[in-house]
Amino acid sequence: MPRRPASLRPDFTREAIALAGGASRVAGVDEAGRGPLAGPVVAAAVVLAPGDIPEGLADSKTLSAPARRALAEALMARAEASLGWASVAEIEALNILQASLLAMRRAVAGLPRRPGFVLVDGNRLPEGLGVPAEAVVGGDARCLSVAAASIVAKVARDAEMARLAALHPGYGWERNAGYPTPEHRAALRTLGVTPHHRRSFAPIRKMLCEDSRITP
Repeated sequence: MPRRPASLRPDFTREAIALAGGASRVAGVDEAGRGPLAGPVVAAAVVLAPGDIPEGLADSKTLSAPARRALAEALMARAEASLGWASVAEIEALNILQASLLAMRRAVAGLPRRPGFVLVDGNRLPEGLGVPAEAVVGGDARCLSVAAASIVAKVARDAEMARLAALHPGYGWERNAGYPTPEHRAALRTLGVTPHHRRSFAPIRKMLCEDSRITP
């Protein structure tokens, strides 16, 4: 996915407006893993402490893996953060959009304290949040709390894909996180489909359909 210009940096403007309007705490929400062919989709909800925001927060896609990991560690220590997961089975049953929204809802519900306002990356709000919320297109590049959530979600999902890579070697998930890289596609042709692949996604569905037509 193309990286946004590094000059576009998120700020605390929307959070400050919500706090000034009476919200006690503002959570940013983002997800990781809508595009891969394998693995769960993961969302994070993060409430930043206005006086203790780690330096360098940005859209996770603009950061190196070491920078993401360092920031995720700082956020887990200095902010309130929660993860929400939607499994491959839920992705297949609901579709990837609805599974992503489900993961977001779970992330918000998992926060130790209920937020007064939620900023969600994208143009859709999960149903049933139970608190006022705003969808912000490109929120991970505009809002510090959403950028924080993008980092926490990405680091958690990458770690899970590395764990799954040890169980299913050869697909390169520790490097490609399940995205359809040439390495991953080549492994699918030689090794086949695992239980962690999203069978409703077009490349996997096409491969399964072709295999079903092969006769001994």
